[in-house]
Amino acid sequence: MQNFVFHNPTKIIFGRDTVPNIGPETAELGRRCLLVYGRSSIRKTGLYDQVTTSLADAEVEIIDHGGVQSNPLLDHVRAGIAKVKEHSIDVVVAVGGGSVLDSAKAIAAGSVVNHDVWKFFTGKKSVKSTLPVTTVLTLAAAGSEMNSGMVITNNETKEKFGFGHRLLYPKTSILDPKVTFTVPPDYTAFGAIDAIAHVLEFYMTTRDPDTPVQDCLMEGLIKNSINACERCLKDPLDYEGRASLLWTATLALNGLTAAGLGRVGFPMHMIEHSLSALYNVPHGAGLSVVIPGWLTWYRKHNEARIAQLGRRIFPPADLQPYTDGRIAERTIIIFKNWFSRIDSPVSLEELGIPAADIPMIAENSLALARVWRLTDYSQETIEEILHLCR
Repeated sequence: MQNFVFHNPTKIIFGRDTVPNIGPETAELGRRCLLVYGRSSIRKTGLYDQVTTSLADAEVEIIDHGGVQSNPLLDHVRAGIAKVKEHSIDVVVAVGGGSVLDSAKAIAAGSVVNHDVWKFFTGKKSVKSTLPVTTVLTLAAAGSEMNSGMVITNNETKEKFGFGHRLLYPKTSILDPKVTFTVPPDYTAFGAIDAIAHVLEFYMTTRDPDTPVQDCLMEGLIKNSINACERCLKDPLDYEGRASLLWTATLALNGLTAAGLGRVGFPMHMIEHSLSALYNVPHGAGLSVVIPGWLTWYRKHNEARIAQLGRRIFPPADLQPYTDGRIAERTIIIFKNWFSRIDSPVSLEELGIPAADIPMIAENSLALARVWRLTDYSQETIEEILHLCR
């Protein structure tokens, strides 16, 4: 295990009927908020009224900024920053899934500087301060409610970049599993896949050979993502299933899973971000295509690591001493079959992406590979992985 510093200042309020806490929690940070949310879902479910009532009761003035889309856009973030400056906003409230929370973080960081917010994502500028952010989470997936990261798509350049900084943690995040009852089956599945991908990235890319504590933690989170997702798909109103999936997705990317692993990378996300940016596919759907392809490619580099995961989370029914190669192959097949079983795509063809586009996708991925310092991923390597995703 490597030296590490674990720092997570986000306050989590978890459980039934916790949404009304958003007003008092926000009022401690400011008196005029920008309310960031998606399109129509929180109004249809009544969550918008719950949140605005709580904020009003706490005497927090509200400026609306709805319209965040899946794979959130830079233009919408810039418009939010303009509203913050126009109305002298002092706190940002996000109500939604990872796209909404990421947009809120970008607005909070971009509102206190004179340069364009995109410079954070390209590494040209670093965050020095931000407005405080509070959140009400509506989707188990990204983990943005308890981490320091944000991901935005530049709709002009077709680049989807992620950026993290210790000042980007939300101050308070409210997680009420009942709020996720209305998440449709496809996005329930996509969210679980995103959580699995976060854990797989760390599990597979660590170069430390002796991390038993983290291994057990990550293996448990993957198993629970699968089990909880299946419960939610069977019964969308299963409170305990929703609660398990919600907390699993939060823990998957709140800094704890990577603690002690040393340097890790996000190559699967790096490649998927290009699929989202270029074709606007749902993030989890893109990941269910990339994960089996990347694991197949990675097998020749570290077959034993994939085999260890497979033996522990998908143990064979018999006690035969199977080789690492056989277990690794079986593990990849199980992941791919499970993605299909929950109706998530497993090939570029299912996403409607032709093989002829692979060089263009790989070229797009290179820009993020450079920013994230994934130096092992050349144009040729990314193309090889993408061909395994067909």
